[in-house]
Amino acid sequence: MTFIETVAEDGADEPVAELYAGDREALGHVANYTKAFSLRPEAYVAWRELNGAIKRPMDPRRYELVSVAAARRRGSSYCLLAHGSILARKHLDPEVVRALAADHAAAGLDDVDVAVMDLAERVAADPGSVSQADVDRLRALGLSDADVLDVVLAAAARCFFSGVLDALGVLPDAAFAALQPPELRDALTVGRPIAET
Repeated sequence: MTFIETVAEDGADEPVAELYAGDREALGHVANYTKAFSLRPEAYVAWRELNGAIKRPMDPRRYELVSVAAARRRGSSYCLLAHGSILARKHLDPEVVRALAADHAAAGLDDVDVAVMDLAERVAADPGSVSQADVDRLRALGLSDADVLDVVLAAAARCFFSGVLDALGVLPDAAFAALQPPELRDALTVGRPIAET
């Protein structure tokens, strides 16, 4: 599941036991990403606080689009499966999500969504390549400077989280194997495979 030894579920003391209990309540299981941070729970708590501060002012659909774009560019199955499944469950038809996992520009999204995902991909691939023209494109489509900052923050934060998980060999939770339809699950699995257990 990871390249490092993590805190076992049955041997967890506070605060790790609390994190594990929170996952069980919310997800029905302890997420592999939570286990990956179990040796440094303070870092995980800080990540959740930072990510919450980034996510709060954003439109939930836009946050998921940015997360999907950054995760796809980074080749993170875990984050792409997690955020792609949220998009398919709450915001877009699963077929559209499958299409945008391949090429968001050809998935039938509007100009704003395409531009937002373009910027998120650019941040994930090479932040130094972002130019004034990228920002001006979003402004011309009606986004404020705060909206642009939100996109950059969400994409950069996704790079941190997916980078930690992939560098530690963390596999996406086995629960993702049940994601339907199978074509969506397969399209969202772009890097490490889904865990078997």
